[in-house]
Amino acid sequence: MLSKQLLFFPDIELKNDLPYQANKVCESDLPVHDWYRFVLSFPPHLVRQYVERFGLKAGNTLLDPFCGTGTTLVEAKFLGLRGVGIEANQMAFFASSVKCRWDVETPQFLDDAKQIEKNAATSIKNAKSLHTLTEDENEILLSDSIAEIPLHRTLILRDAIKQQASIYEDHFLLALAMSTVRYCSRLRFGPEVGVSYRKKTDEDVLACWLKTVRVMADDLTILQSRRKMFSDVTVIHGDARNINDSIKERTIDAVFTSPPYPNEKDYTRTTRLESVLLGFIKNKDDLRQMKERLLRSNTRNIYKNDRDDDFILHHPEILHIAETIENKRIQMGKTSGFEKQYHKVVRQYFGGMARHLAGLKPVLKKNAMLGYVVGDQASFLQVYIPTAKILADVAESIGYKVIAIDLFRTRFATATRKAMNEEVLVLQWKGE
Repeated sequence: MLSKQLLFFPDIELKNDLPYQANKVCESDLPVHDWYRFVLSFPPHLVRQYVERFGLKAGNTLLDPFCGTGTTLVEAKFLGLRGVGIEANQMAFFASSVKCRWDVETPQFLDDAKQIEKNAATSIKNAKSLHTLTEDENEILLSDSIAEIPLHRTLILRDAIKQQASIYEDHFLLALAMSTVRYCSRLRFGPEVGVSYRKKTDEDVLACWLKTVRVMADDLTILQSRRKMFSDVTVIHGDARNINDSIKERTIDAVFTSPPYPNEKDYTRTTRLESVLLGFIKNKDDLRQMKERLLRSNTRNIYKNDRDDDFILHHPEILHIAETIENKRIQMGKTSGFEKQYHKVVRQYFGGMARHLAGLKPVLKKNAMLGYVVGDQASFLQVYIPTAKILADVAESIGYKVIAIDLFRTRFATATRKAMNEEVLVLQWKGE
């Protein structure tokens, strides 16, 4: 029989010998794939596959230096591994931190939620004017991300959550981010985030939020029924290129992660609405500060003072690809500002990864195993970039042993109309 998955934590599969208690209305309304932005950059079974392959045991420490919203960390916690994650995007950092906190007393959790809903409903009823965002906040959102009435109700609910001062405030705020984007915004998600033609102008924000809270409660109840004690997980808000600033030396048994790919996807746009609603970014300066802590993977976070490419000046293949992209741009007469940055992205991306791998060495135990899920790309004027192969060469030059490049899956690139491989680069650190 097929196993079932939790909705808030679809990373974890539950076998049929465990009663499934999730709310059936939520089960039909919230298919697992709709939560991919919060929970899945790659499928959880891939984490389990490499945990087993690396020979990790309960008590070992698994690091995800680009942890996103916590797929690897949730699996580590459930499997009894100590988990450490690093994430520069504050919204993703917040989501992964909350997803790894399972010490929730369900009755109190739901009672607090009901009181918040009641207080928010009263405030909405008595409001004399519409609550809205500041001019600076609106300026960094995609236009028409959310209509004024749902936004008004969402801001009142956010304030009610904070005024309640519940010990579960962070869970409630994450539920607010989820339900707002999923039900009440106009955002749509595909290869890129955009705004839908569907006009959502009068959504019941409170009902959507409370339904999401109940999904969380059901999921946490199931998890707690499986085991009384779970391993510790630490999530660090930091830059994976400066990894030894955050983690003690010789404490990491293994690494499993999926860094950004070198392409034109601005990962901050995917969480922009939530980041503004929860107050993580309030203006363009906040947005830039966050982008500067990210690995350079697209033209929207390339800056004048970037120097990561100093780490790859002795890698001719990377320099050749960058030069090929720039020469092709000139030949095609492409003169836009972002097109002029394409070749810089390639240099800064692989330079940033080299900087990351070099900084990672002091925190690894001898014979530590590493897995990097990456994808080949042709986003920049259709010049092919074999990401895993290049990273393997970079890692080897730094002192890692290349164990394998495993094919994970093949995806169809709409821009180039070609199949591109996603692969797992497997490395080993033998020690100095």
